[in-house]
Amino acid sequence: MDTQNTSAPPRARSAPAGNPTRSRHHTGGVLHDNTRHTTRFVVIGNHLTQHPELSLVAIGLACHIQSLPTGTPVDIKSLAARFKEGTKRIADALRELETHGYLRRERIRTPTGHLITRTTSCNQPHHRREAAPTDCPTPPPRPPRPAPERTPQTSPHPRGPRPRKALPAVPQPTRAAAAALLPQATDLLTGLRRHDPRLLLSTTDTAHLAPGVAAWLERDITPTTLRHALTTDLPDEPLHRPAALLAHRLTAQLPPPPPFHAPTTPPPVRHPLRNCDGCDHAFRAPETETHCRDCRTDRNHQRPLTALGLT
Repeated sequence: MDTQNTSAPPRARSAPAGNPTRSRHHTGGVLHDNTRHTTRFVVIGNHLTQHPELSLVAIGLACHIQSLPTGTPVDIKSLAARFKEGTKRIADALRELETHGYLRRERIRTPTGHLITRTTSCNQPHHRREAAPTDCPTPPPRPPRPAPERTPQTSPHPRGPRPRKALPAVPQPTRAAAAALLPQATDLLTGLRRHDPRLLLSTTDTAHLAPGVAAWLERDITPTTLRHALTTDLPDEPLHRPAALLAHRLTAQLPPPPPFHAPTTPPPVRHPLRNCDGCDHAFRAPETETHCRDCRTDRNHQRPLTALGLT
């Protein structure tokens, strides 16, 4: 009974230094049941998966992007259609990855002249290398084009300013009301900037919109009501084309014509009272009449007798 078992350790062994995983197996920590991948896998460094500053959404998004084949769209709308986090959280995560060097987004011009965003995923932050065949290729330089012949109809600059887009059509007043209402319509449009500085209109825009305002005024709409319809519930963001917005409202919210009222019979003319030159009685008649009706009747009966010499 006093013989010691020489094969038993004298005390419990502690975990070797630098390897605390073994001791945590007995305290409820994570266990790994790993199987070696031979296909469809991507190598991701612990510096990303255990990054101390990146959010969990940013880490997961970076792992997803690194696993995608070259050329897969990774813009905000495409990622929001794939995941449930929404555009704002995805946009914040992409900015995190850009800040820490796991993502690069550059605006480049294609051979056709369009601007696109090229996104480069980096598995090592702040590490650039020469573009390989698997990377997003840089567009080749555009071949020189022959200079076009300059004519009066051809602009010397092929990339000159784009022509201004035409404003939407507005309602037109009747020809009879246009001359009387256009000055009032112009005054109303030029005064809109006092209600909202964004509604500052040019002379050309004012001339285009004035007939539409006159069409509203022709339908018995007061200037105050029309001004309220044009300036209420405007969007909060800057108005790049305020004239187009006003043209749309003038057309879409145009009220119907006022109800038809048949012209009424004018009231009878009431002449002032005057005294008859014959009998001095008061009667109502135009200023041209000097005798009342009775005196005029007597005079009409007496004239034939006088003319015949019978009186």
